[in-house]
Parts: sequence; C-alpha cells; structure tokens
Amino acid sequence: MKYTPDVLQSLQPEHPFFIGFDSDGCIFDTMDIKQKECFCPVNIKFWGLQAIAKYARETVEFVNLHSKWRGSNRFVALIKVFDLLAEREEVKARGFKLPDLEPLRRWVESGVPLGNASLEEAVRQTGDPVMKQTLAWSYAVNQAIADLVFGIPPFPYVRESLEKLYPQADLICVSQTPAEALEREWKEHDLDKYVRIIAGQEYGSKVDHLKLAAVGKYPLDRILLVGDALGDLQAAKKAGVSFYPINPGHEEESWQRFYEEASNKFLGGEYRGAYETGLIREFERLLPETPPWQ
Repeated sequence: MKYTPDVLQSLQPEHPFFIGFDSDGCIFDTMDIKQKECFCPVNIKFWGLQAIAKYARETVEFVNLHSKWRGSNRFVALIKVFDLLAEREEVKARGFKLPDLEPLRRWVESGVPLGNASLEEAVRQTGDPVMKQTLAWSYAVNQAIADLVFGIPPFPYVRESLEKLYPQADLICVSQTPAEALEREWKEHDLDKYVRIIAGQEYGSKVDHLKLAAVGKYPLDRILLVGDALGDLQAAKKAGVSFYPINPGHEEESWQRFYEEASNKFLGGEYRGAYETGLIREFERLLPETPPWQ
C-alpha cells in the first residue's frame, strides 16, 4: 500500500467530533521496550558507540522517554541524542569522536516527510554515506521492533474509550511511527476497527495529519488530539485544536480520567478553558528540557 497525505485530505466527516490518538506510549505501553531494547542497541551498533555505550543509553532514554523530546520523529530524536552526547563531559574526557550528522540535519530541516521513503529518495539522489548509514539504521530499528515488540496490549481504559467514542466521533491514529508497524500493532489487538485511518510518519507531521484530516472540516473546539509527548501538545497548538495528555508514568490514571470524565466534557462542549489548561500544566511538569547529568 502506498501511504500518501491525500488519504487524510480526502477524509470527510461522518460524525460531529474528531479525535486523533497517538500510538506509542499513548495507546500502547511500547515506549520503554522500543527505546531500551530496540533503539538503544541498534544505535550503539550502527553508530559505533560501544566506547560510550553507558552514556549513549542514558541519553537515548532521556531524550525519548523522559524529556520534552519524548515522542519526536526518530530522525529528529537521533540528532538530539548526538547533540547532547557532544556536550557531555564524560564523552569529551574519553576523546570519543561522534559521527557528523550534518547531512541528516539538513535533510530533516528541508521540510520533506521524515520517513524511510523520503530518506530512500535522498540516498538515491545524493549517495551520501551519512544518509546511507541513517537509512540502514532506520531499517534495523524497524526490524528489531518487528522481532521483539508484540503481544503488548493497549493500556487499561483504551478499548473502553474507543468503544465509547467511535459512534460519536471520527477517530484516527496520529503517529510518527512507520505506518506498517502501526497497522500491525492496531490490528493485533483488534483496535483498527475503531479508527478510520492509521496515519504514520509517511503522511507527514502530526500537524499535517490534523490540518489535512480535520481542520476546516469540524469546528476547532470539536477536534481533540490525545498524546503522551510535548510534541503532541505542540502539534495540537499549531493546528489550533484541543489536547488531552496521557501523563508518562501515570498512563492508566490518565486513561481512566479520559474515559470517565474528560471525554464527557469534550463531547459536552466543556473541555476547553480552565479544565484543559489544568491538565496541560500537570503534564508539562513531567517532561523537562534539562537532562539530569547537567
């Protein structure tokens, strides 16, 4: 199947409300296993980080699990990991020379969809060794996830929430994970029947997903994004829509509150304002910018 943003553009409302759900760390408790058991080992292997493996692992976990960059696109997160490693005194003390990711940085900033398909095209056009290495790394990450990440059910109250909402709202998955992996995970747990589209990184950014699928088709106060990362909050703000946070480390409580309380407020037109602001303030405190080693 070819994944293109046109699929989102062509989506037409069937219900008066629209809700987008992030996937990793939001619907499924997959963030820890993907980052610790897939991304970390593949990073160390493909980028030759064995001599600083301890610090590489710590930095990967901070960026992707415990910081404001949680949930970022993998290529954006990789650059941030290397930027933080370059600043670490422990890495400098070992005289370790980090790879120069400048070609990848330029590609990320170019505005193309940040997925393997666009990266493959960049490799074909440039033959750049850094881009080739990045593509091989990304393939290896996907393979590690396919080999290891399965049998992980959705958080409690997810299924109940989707079952409650899909007769009243158009639901989609909004993620920066490759679409193939998303479809595999949602179908494995029979959640795909609740959503109209499973949109991954190939469809563009999360802002793109919201603008193409929902903005201009529904009143802004009837569009909601549910996510577990500051990038999700920022996407909602850029699109002008509401946001419900799944708090890292408190996912079950967040989903229970969504099922029992927040979803009712959203459907009743009582979500925006003081209630949403309070939830976001609580969420932002959980995801710092400064790493603990600084």
